Amino acid sequence: MILSCNHIHKAFGTDQILSEVSFHIEDQEKAAIVGINGAGKSTLLKIIVGELAADQGEVVLSKGKTLGYLAQHQDLSSERTIYEELKEVKRPIIEMEQQIRQLEIQMKDAKGEELEQMLTAYSRLNHTFELENGYAWQSEITGVLKGLGFGEEEFDKEVSTLSGGQKTRVSLGKLLLSKPDIILLDEPTNHLDMDSIAWLETYLLNYNGAVIIVAHDRYFLNRVVTKIVELEQGHCTVYQGNYTAYSEKKAMIRAARMKAYLNQQQEIRHQEEVIAKLKSFNREKSIKRAESREKMLSKIEVLDKPAEINDEMHISLEPNIVSGNDVLTIRDLSKSFDSLKLFSGLDMEVKRGERVAIIGNNGTGKTTILKLINGMLPADTGTITLGSKVHIGYYDQEHHVLHMEKNVFEEVQDAYPNLTNTQVRNILAAFLFTGDDVFKRISDLSGGERGRVSLAKLMLSEANFLILDEPTNHLDITSKEILEQALKNYTGTVLYVSHDRYFINQTATRILELTGQTLLNYIGNYDYYLEKKDLMKELYLAPTAAGASSGTGSITGFGTDSRGGGASATSTGAASAVTGTGAASGSLFGTESEVKLDWKAQKEEQARIRKRQNDLKKVEDEIHSLETRDAEIDELLGQEAIFTDVAKLMELNHEKEELQSQLETLYERWEELAE
Repeated sequence: MILSCNHIHKAFGTDQILSEVSFHIEDQEKAAIVGINGAGKSTLLKIIVGELAADQGEVVLSKGKTLGYLAQHQDLSSERTIYEELKEVKRPIIEMEQQIRQLEIQMKDAKGEELEQMLTAYSRLNHTFELENGYAWQSEITGVLKGLGFGEEEFDKEVSTLSGGQKTRVSLGKLLLSKPDIILLDEPTNHLDMDSIAWLETYLLNYNGAVIIVAHDRYFLNRVVTKIVELEQGHCTVYQGNYTAYSEKKAMIRAARMKAYLNQQQEIRHQEEVIAKLKSFNREKSIKRAESREKMLSKIEVLDKPAEINDEMHISLEPNIVSGNDVLTIRDLSKSFDSLKLFSGLDMEVKRGERVAIIGNNGTGKTTILKLINGMLPADTGTITLGSKVHIGYYDQEHHVLHMEKNVFEEVQDAYPNLTNTQVRNILAAFLFTGDDVFKRISDLSGGERGRVSLAKLMLSEANFLILDEPTNHLDITSKEILEQALKNYTGTVLYVSHDRYFINQTATRILELTGQTLLNYIGNYDYYLEKKDLMKELYLAPTAAGASSGTGSITGFGTDSRGGGASATSTGAASAVTGTGAASGSLFGTESEVKLDWKAQKEEQARIRKRQNDLKKVEDEIHSLETRDAEIDELLGQEAIFTDVAKLMELNHEKEELQSQLETLYERWEELAE
């Protein structure tokens, strides 16, 4: 155990934030702290690192261990460049290298005992330098910066000129390079694009220390953590496993608690009815029996009713009018800002009922596409055509559609004047604005609160085409799940931009990736996109680049797999777009039959790999099961009741021998599959 939190209490005024919070972290363990907004997650991190004092309880850190902490918001005020700022973390290594070089020079002229002393110091320094990975410090800095989304051309930017998000990434880079024994991260994915988040996941999975994360990114938590510490109504519950395992266990526990509560309430009502009936007989014996039952009933420890899930938002989105089948058609769309060319020649179609996610790295133009569709920006070239009876509802991540000078109540009432005061209050209550909260000015709200106001207006709009820009930003996990369910039940059409991979996986029926000034089309959710993206980029982006350099036109291709999914690309180039649904340019891909053969080979190879992976997983599960039983037997054999019982002892020894034999066979099988 490397860290222990014991009976932590914390209150701010009359608000009890944390109460009897206890958990521990093992060496190299990866854990997450989850809970709704305001549950005390960031407060707990600050108590652990010593920025806040607990009212009661203690935090115990193993002797000699170090903590590293990344807060949500960073305000670096450094005149150094980005590279120099990270280089400061490696200052002890750099100084050690300078000492080594200095000793090398001095040893040339040293003799006798002086030389011996220098050689000893040189050997010691070299050993430490190698242990600290000193020879790779420059490539380590470069790798972290690139992993966090900084291009080499940005390394020389001064930190003081960076945005808040960029400063947070620099601070994260410094923390990772400092390699503390425990890393504490508060919303580390907020300012990262998908590639950077994937890089951070891999980095943390391989990190040789413990990690504690506060995050709303469920996909990230699923990949990284093996323990969930949930904060709910001030109390703490620990679950083993990733986010999905936690979610399933929590639902099961809650269902069991609710069942026990309802059964007890039913039994109490039944006893009360029996007591009332016995008393109504008005006979001595029946009255005594009633009193006996009353005494028993008074001793029952009444269970608390489990907290209702509807403590969070209640969203019901439903279009008022059904649109035509063709909701959106875009042809030859181009947009540049001064010398920065975002994209050109983009083609895109959205049909009724689709839920289309646009993904891509920061700065590729995803939000710009939404603004062009919504008429908030003019296109340089191209046409944007909305279908018959299409009514747009727009959710802006920066909430420009809100009026900062109004209060929450006025914002909704002015947009929908036909609603009564009671109706407005009921709508706002569904989005957690109650009492005097409805009179807060929009300008005084947090990002999450503004998001809830925008969603409330969107719900009232009865639009049949929702355009959403980062709809899950600032929402806690429970609110995200409710929004996901609302979108899945929505019968209209949805087009959105999001970095939330779990949200995309739950809601998207199609993904458009904006990359290389090109839209690549994947007919499936985020898991399907991950499965196909390398193949798609190899098939479409590389040949398109070759085509552009040789003067050929743009290409659109399409492919499907046995699950009904598919992928295609709308690439851009110097010439006009050539659209199609199966054949690609022969000069780039060869004949149509060759393309089909290539796809068939790919499918066969993917099927073979999937079978091998499934077999490997089955063997691993069997090994785990047998090893668990073997450990149980070892524990039993150490019990006096067992080792004094000869028959039981022989039975367990025989079972252990059988297990060992089976394990040997499974180990060999695993090795074959792992090859």
